[in-house]
This record gives sequence, structure tokens and C-alpha cells, in this order.
Amino acid sequence: MVAVTVGARKITRGPGGQIDVADQGAIERLEDRLTIDGGCERIGSPSLSTVGVAASLAPLLALAACSADGTGQTGGPATANSPSSSNISAVQASRFLAQTTFGATKATIAEVQSQGFDGWLTAQFGLARETTHWDWLVANGYNATANINNDTGFDPVMWRQMIVARDQLRQRVGIALLEILAIGIGGVQVNWRQFAMAAYVDVLMDNAFGNFRTILDKITTNAAMASFVTFLDNRKANSATGSVPDENYARELMQLYTIGPSQLNMDGTPRLSAGVPIETYTQDDVTGLARVFTGLTLANSDSSKPDRYRLPLVMNASTNETGASSFLGTGTSGGGFGAIKVALDTIFAHANMPPFISKQLIQRLVTSNPSPAYVARVASAFADNGSGVRGDMKAVIRAILLDSEARADASLATMSAGKLREPVMRLTGWARAFRATFIGNTALGDTSSNSTRLAQSMGRSPTVFNFFRPGYAPPNTAIASGGLVAPEFQITSELSVVAYINFMQGLISNGTSDLKADYADMLALANDSTALLDDINLVLAAGQLSSATLAAIKAAIDSISASATNGSTNRVYTAILLTMASPDYLILK
Repeated sequence: MVAVTVGARKITRGPGGQIDVADQGAIERLEDRLTIDGGCERIGSPSLSTVGVAASLAPLLALAACSADGTGQTGGPATANSPSSSNISAVQASRFLAQTTFGATKATIAEVQSQGFDGWLTAQFGLARETTHWDWLVANGYNATANINNDTGFDPVMWRQMIVARDQLRQRVGIALLEILAIGIGGVQVNWRQFAMAAYVDVLMDNAFGNFRTILDKITTNAAMASFVTFLDNRKANSATGSVPDENYARELMQLYTIGPSQLNMDGTPRLSAGVPIETYTQDDVTGLARVFTGLTLANSDSSKPDRYRLPLVMNASTNETGASSFLGTGTSGGGFGAIKVALDTIFAHANMPPFISKQLIQRLVTSNPSPAYVARVASAFADNGSGVRGDMKAVIRAILLDSEARADASLATMSAGKLREPVMRLTGWARAFRATFIGNTALGDTSSNSTRLAQSMGRSPTVFNFFRPGYAPPNTAIASGGLVAPEFQITSELSVVAYINFMQGLISNGTSDLKADYADMLALANDSTALLDDINLVLAAGQLSSATLAAIKAAIDSISASATNGSTNRVYTAILLTMASPDYLILK
């Protein structure tokens, strides 16, 4: 039993490492002490009943409470006056890496300081993938016949690449695309699901630095997408039976993956008519577009091995609609891939495409509530990379990550800036910060349970809406009334917060049978709680822990004698766990 004193209470860990539910109040009281002063009003435990989440998450309410117009920063240059590589601080580098990778390390902090922000991006753009998800599955024997009807191997390859891959920017952008162009392995209704899903994630990773128009081609002819959104073997209308083409992909492609349901200005704000948003498309457009996506089928009928799920879909002429189809003010006839090209070209050229995709990428990488000006700057780069090219992902990524709202230190004080760290990003941040290594292939697995794990697991989205929607705002909160959004709060509840803390406590203290952290550097600092916290604050929290938070955690560490049995390790575990439970860490600025 390990006990950490917090005020007059103790946080007790049982033999299994879990925090007893009866002691959860101590965590909440600690987190009350860790609340941050937002410069407007102090957000503390009373917010718990208002938001319906643990007190550790309450400070996000300050984003709305302290924003007069709900828009935050609206001006500023297209890019920040970014420090040169000679004067980027370690904290600035760590914050940059929190937006561009699955977690900072001391080595990558030094790289950013040496190369500069733009130089680091250029270096990352030049890194080839070490292995694809598909090839890793094959190399590790997951194409054995025993796996034909399960998804064994998928979680290990996802976690491995997020945590240990050198091409961290590609990994982060690829996963952002997976959250926007969302499908999940549980809804892929084919055999060899791990391979089908791996092929889909590889499409996003391989094209993360390419052109968004190419991505549209690739996902439309991908077996996992076709199965998940039910247009695999979609058939043309049959007048004799009254059957009509499946409309799912036509609808989701427009609504969620490309242009959205409402017309947008270039800055992402809705276009209005008599105060009402203008629809982007109608049901007739959905019906017309659905005719185009008929006839797509698997490249061959060999189900004995997974290879066909890596091949692009082919056209079955007998089930493809060759008659006229009209949609979005245009039309096509003749069917086949020619009709699909017209459809995707039309969608890609739509005025909504740049702001709709740009805003969501900003939300996934930097902030939940980018100002209209920020969205407009990034959308302009999407529309034209400076050389007349539309959809250039490198230009879009640079525009997002070098913008003043992403890089300027002043943005840290802007109440509408920031985002709740996604649960998966918290775990990977811990793993990378403390050099966690994989010993085997069973570590972590599916972490989507909201009662025992993280309430999120990449590649396991339950619906096309991802685990959370980009426009979600917690109801009956200052966030909603302030016109702001907090997407990640859709998977946040008292239950999920307790599960997260318990799950991370076990990982921090014990790892898993196949995943172990290296705390050698931390143990060398264990006797000096100030130095220990400074190191953790820099690498894990991007220097965002306030003096009040540091003081509260330091007091908890110092209540553990370094000379006691396992005293040094318990001091390290406590410092990391309480950092990861603190609001300063959970809200990424």
C-alpha cells in the first residue's frame, strides 16, 4: 500500500495499483488545489456539477467564461515572428512538439532548438516511413490463417508506430486525418479486418504530405472504407424490385469528409440567408452522387490471404450505373471511374473544402477554437500553396503550425485558445517522454473502454463521427453559451476520468508485460523534488505547469520519504501521475 498525503487526506494505492473509488475525493481535492487562475475568474470544484466532469478538467470552462465574443484572437500576421533556431527555448520547442508529434523527448526538443520550427518540419517532410502498418503485420506473422476472422495485430501496430516511429509529424497528421475521415475496425465487415484497416491507415499515412485530392481517390477505392460506409458492391437502381443505390458514402463524403452540411465563408464562419445557415447540398445531390458510387468491388475473390484488401477496388460493370447523374450543380454520365473522377473533382473544387478541412486539422493539432482569421489563413494555403496548387498538404501543415496563433507565446494567455488533450495523446506522451520500449506485441491493446481505460483507441472509432464531433460543446456550460466548442469533452465524464487516472497509474508504476518505461533519468533526480518536477514539466507538460500546480505536486512528493522502501520510485511515480491529472497538463495551450 502506498499513500500520498494531500492536505489532511491520503491518496491510497492498493496492491493492484488502483486508486480506490472511496479515495477519489482526495484526487478531486488535490485537483481543486491545482486549478489555474485564468485571469478572469478562478475555476474550481463547483464546475464539477455544472460540466459533469472531474474537477481536473474544469479549467476549460475559462475558455468561454473569459471570452467576450466567443471568437478569441481574430487578427495577427499569417505566421508568427517565430524565434530563430538560435533562440527557441526548450519550453517553446516542447510545446511545438506537443502539436506536431505524439510526445516530446529530450532529443526531439534539442532537434527543434537546433533546426528551428520550419527546419524541423522540412526534415520531417523528408523522412520516409520505416515500415507500413501492412508490412509490419506480415513481418510479424499476422497473416496466419488463424487470424482470418479477427483483428489480432491491429492495436499493436497502431501503438508502435505512434510511440516509436521517427516520422512523428507524419504519424500525427495521419491520425488527424483518420479522425476526420473516420472509420473504425469494428465496423469493417470483411475477413482479415486487421489488414483491411491497416491498408486504410497506410493510405492516410502515405499521403499525409501529398495532396488532399489524392487522398479522396485513395479512400474511395479502399476496401475498409467501402465496407464501413457500406458502398462495397453497391448496386445501381433496379426498377423491377424498386431497389436504389446505397446513399451512405455519398452523404458522409459530403457531410463529414469534405465540404460539410452548411456553406462556409473562407474563414470557416457559416454563410447565412435571413440569419439561417445555407445548406451545402440537398437530398437530390445525395441521390445523384450515390449513383456514381455503384459497382465498386474487391479486386479478386481470394479470401484465403489478406492481399486483396490492399488492392484498390475495381469496377463491376454489371452493377454500375451508367446513366446520367447530377449533383452539386454539375452532372456526369457513362459511369465507371470517369464518373467518380468528375464527382471527386467537383467536391474538391467546392468553396467549402478549404475552410472545412483546414479548421478540423487545426482543431486536431493546435486548438479547438481557432479564430476566423487563423482558419482563413490556413484555408488560403489549402486553396493555393503559392504556386497555384490546391490541396497541398505540406503547405497546409506549415500554415497551421507556423501561424501566430500556434507559435506566439501570447496565445498562451488567450482564453479561447487550447484544447483538451486527447486521452491517447496523453498515453503516448508519457511513453515517449520516458522512453517506453516494446518487448513483445501484446501491449496496450484496445483502450476504448470508458470505464477501465481511455475512452479512445485510434482506428476504433465506433461511427463515422469519430469518438467526438468537431462541433461538440458540453451542454449547459459556459463553453456552449460562449459560442465555443470542446470536442474532446464528448468522451469525458466522471467515469472516464477515474478510468484514465487508474489506467495511467498502473502504466506509470508497472508498465505492461510488453511495454516498459525507463525512469533512470528521473530516479537520478528523485531526491530533489524541484529538479524532478522541472524535468517532467518540460518534457511531458511543455512547461505549462503553473507555480501553484508545481507547489501542490511538490508537497505531495515531499510527503514521501526518499529513504523509505521504494521511496525514490514512488516519488517519481507520484510526480508523473499528479502532473498527468493536473488541469495545466490536461489543457494543452
